[in-house]
Amino acid sequence: MDEGLSTHHLAELFARQVRDQPTRECLVFGKRRLTYEQADAEASALAAAFRELGIEAGDRVAVDLPNWPEWVISLLAAARLGAVFVPLHPSLGYHELKYQLRNTEASLAVAAESLGEVDYLELFEDLVGELPDLHYLVTVGRGDFWYDDRVFQFGDLLTRGRRGEVVEGVVDAGAPLTILYTSGTMGKPKGVVLTHHNLVYAAFQATEALGQTQADRVLATVPFFTVFGMQVVVSTLITGGTLILQSEFDPVEGLDLIEQEGVTICHGVPTMFQLLMADASFGSRDLSTVRTGIVAGSPVSVDLVRRIREWSDVQIAYGLTETGPTVTVTRFDDPAEMRERSVGRPIEGVDVRVVDLTDGTLHGPEAVGELAVRGPNVMAGYHRMPSETKRSYTAEGYLLTGDLAIVDEDGYVMIVGRRKEMIIRGGYNVFPRELEDVLRTHPAVDDACVVGVPNEILGELICACVIPVEGAIVTGDELKEYCREQLADYKVPDRVRFFDIFPLTGSGKVKRRELAQVVGLEMSAT
Repeated sequence: MDEGLSTHHLAELFARQVRDQPTRECLVFGKRRLTYEQADAEASALAAAFRELGIEAGDRVAVDLPNWPEWVISLLAAARLGAVFVPLHPSLGYHELKYQLRNTEASLAVAAESLGEVDYLELFEDLVGELPDLHYLVTVGRGDFWYDDRVFQFGDLLTRGRRGEVVEGVVDAGAPLTILYTSGTMGKPKGVVLTHHNLVYAAFQATEALGQTQADRVLATVPFFTVFGMQVVVSTLITGGTLILQSEFDPVEGLDLIEQEGVTICHGVPTMFQLLMADASFGSRDLSTVRTGIVAGSPVSVDLVRRIREWSDVQIAYGLTETGPTVTVTRFDDPAEMRERSVGRPIEGVDVRVVDLTDGTLHGPEAVGELAVRGPNVMAGYHRMPSETKRSYTAEGYLLTGDLAIVDEDGYVMIVGRRKEMIIRGGYNVFPRELEDVLRTHPAVDDACVVGVPNEILGELICACVIPVEGAIVTGDELKEYCREQLADYKVPDRVRFFDIFPLTGSGKVKRRELAQVVGLEMSAT
């Protein structure tokens, strides 16, 4: 690892790339192309304009945009100032948006004028008046309007900033870079504070596993408001590569971009890769430029990773928002079995432990317990939640991930499932991941999600939610028998419920709680 890398903040590392290769493409979005020099000029102008508005180091700047160039420019401007960047999910409703803006005490928000059917000017109109800390709104779009002295257009601020004094921020690598909100699939989202060092360290380790260089052209389709998406941006900028932006994931457009732009690295959650390969045109596409990428964000089956590796030698990674995100990743020289069945080994400098679910004692190799992590990638804490932060760590300073795992004698990590998702049926622990992996090997099953449903006698019943392969005919009884042939009786699902699609979060994770509620209501009515 570059000895000096951990002492630098994002803006400084980006400036290094601007000096070394000013004319290399940095951002590509449709017909718009920005070199490193041009992107730096825009970020510098925006930082100067922000400072004129009173934004200082430590102030929060919220950004409510899709994967647009303005998102990246805003990140670089905030980093240059030492401001804290707060990416927001563009589809948040009014009350969710208000909660996150209030919780972070954001001073300024950057948002699209409109997106789809959402009028953000109207959405933010009340918020600017209601939230005492939110002083300014910066809109991105083509509108030509005057609102009041609190609302500005992005392009106008760039023009204004170019006339201002160049900002040369002095930022400590230990200072907060971002507050990222957890997806909230199992509860209310929490604001995770990550420093420059947290994100840069994890991003650099990911680039090492991929062999990523300035020659790489990276398809940026993972939503930027997620920690995975943010790592895609940071890892590319600090290595001097090119980001090929896709506003929101669309498999046909994604395949077009791979061909047209010579994409060499393609990241994604499993669902994204499945949709790319399910497109009717996939077999006729020229994807020869793609060499690798990371598949992460939710469990990936052996069958899926094998199919992806037929055209891209991807690595499997594991992490969470609180770890910036990378904890473990597979490497090209790992044994073939471990590259398929594990999430790899911990990145350099990161230590993992498996602790007992009842008393917190350490487990030895091959035992199931909760994965705990310590290292330079681990968050500074939850924003304005000191008690929650304290509860998340062991006495030895390890972050409790909430994930159940096995670590073998060679250090390879196998994720069994989420602790909160574990089903206790008749006194037996059932891990949904194990059952899902079995179901996905059935030729008629496209995807599976296993949830627990309350039951007075057994405590919980097991329901397998299944999306069948298009055109396939299979019954619930057939799938139960298939599971019975491979698993202990207490792990066989009590019910199989078929779905056309699963409800997903914006980051592509299945909304398990919503599935459990649907199935629970159906079962209680019978």
